[in-house]
Amino acid sequence: MKRIIGIFLIAIVGGVSALGLNAFYSKKQAYSYTSSPSSNVKYVSMPRIASNEGAVDFTAAAEMSVHAVVHVKTVMETQNSNQLLFTDPRDPFHDFFGGGGFPNQQPQIQQASGSGVIISADGYIVTNNHVIDHAQKIEVTLNDKRTYEARVIGKDPSYDLAVLKIDEKNLPTVMYGNSDNVKIGQWVLAVGNPFNLTSTVTAGIISAKARNINIIDNNPQAGVNAVESFLQTDAAVNPGNSGGALVNTRGELIGINTAIASQTGSYAGYAFAVPSNLVKKVISDLIEFGAVQRAYLGVSILDIDSKLAKDKNIDASQGVYVNTVIEGGSASLAGIKEGDIILRVGSTVVNSVPELQEQISLYRPGDKVEVGIRRGNTESDLAIILKNKDNNTNAVAKESLEVTHALGATFETVSDEEKSKLHIENGLKVSKLESGKLKSAGIKEGFIITSIDHKQVNSKDELKSVLENKKGGILLEGVYSNGMRAYYAFGL
Repeated sequence: MKRIIGIFLIAIVGGVSALGLNAFYSKKQAYSYTSSPSSNVKYVSMPRIASNEGAVDFTAAAEMSVHAVVHVKTVMETQNSNQLLFTDPRDPFHDFFGGGGFPNQQPQIQQASGSGVIISADGYIVTNNHVIDHAQKIEVTLNDKRTYEARVIGKDPSYDLAVLKIDEKNLPTVMYGNSDNVKIGQWVLAVGNPFNLTSTVTAGIISAKARNINIIDNNPQAGVNAVESFLQTDAAVNPGNSGGALVNTRGELIGINTAIASQTGSYAGYAFAVPSNLVKKVISDLIEFGAVQRAYLGVSILDIDSKLAKDKNIDASQGVYVNTVIEGGSASLAGIKEGDIILRVGSTVVNSVPELQEQISLYRPGDKVEVGIRRGNTESDLAIILKNKDNNTNAVAKESLEVTHALGATFETVSDEEKSKLHIENGLKVSKLESGKLKSAGIKEGFIITSIDHKQVNSKDELKSVLENKKGGILLEGVYSNGMRAYYAFGL
């Protein structure tokens, strides 16, 4: 019996020893790495947990910005796009459209929401153009639940930015930061109203700069020359955050949240914001002029990659390649030539097309800017006086609320010879069509609009005047160059 008990005790001691040794070696192996059986053991340090004393504190930045971010709600009346073509003016249905409405058709009400940022104590608010585009009513709710009806001061689809105004004073504001000084890896906060969850703050870092994601439709015929040089962040941004603030840890505005990269429509890890320096300039133009005063270099440009470097025999990867130069443009007059490489705008280094476009967009036509270039092995600085799209330095006049852009058409006057040939006294010709109301209605290029809702049209200004305050359905009357008269009805 004693023998059995002794054997049992020895077994217990042996088992405990084996477990202890196994635990010891297992623990040691968890924090080591051996590259080969014959190499020395290398230890991997345990990560140190930061104390609260050194942690990033977002509370001050959140408190400084959340009160200046508003909830933007829009209401839009839409009508089904009816397409009617009458080739005979005596058609009995013709007179149904004398009042500009469609028979037995009820308008549909659409509602949407986004965010905005108060940039002045007297009620100016910046948001995205896509948040308020085509809205008939815009309502702004402050963080303290006060609600106001807002009016549009100006908007520009090329930058996807817009300015609203509410009638109030002593409002909380957010200060602009310098987006050129933003560094990849720095902490940021996204403030907005995702999914109608008001005053929501999320944190992340800047994960890239000068991103071009091709989200803005580039449509020069409709006046849209897209500029995309987004800040990329992994702060959570969702539908409803558009127009909201991206701020640094000091609570300064460094961007306006605009888009997300997603397969589902919800946040999937990447979000994009318009840099604050660009926002500040565009908003200033819209408030002062009602239209963006955009400057152009007068060149077409390309990113320098390995293929271009090989094709053009370029011994460098820095800068932006000048592919063509527009004769008589700003760059041409300053001495820039095809094949030059643009290195700097002012003191800012540029290494991509979006970076160069962003920096030039910070200037107005008539501004003088130093541009650093490399030609062969020689670098030089050239003084360039920037021009507008019409190749002059004049300020661009305020346009009406982009009625003709919505129509998706370019127009030209009708010559006296063509009027005589077609037996008409007036008219405005559709010279170019892009996506828009006219193309959807079935109108073809070359159609001459003679009247809208029985009101004669002779010029683009008259067209704007007739359509500017028009709601519901309209009737266009006109003639094609072959003499065929046509009538088109559709809803705005």
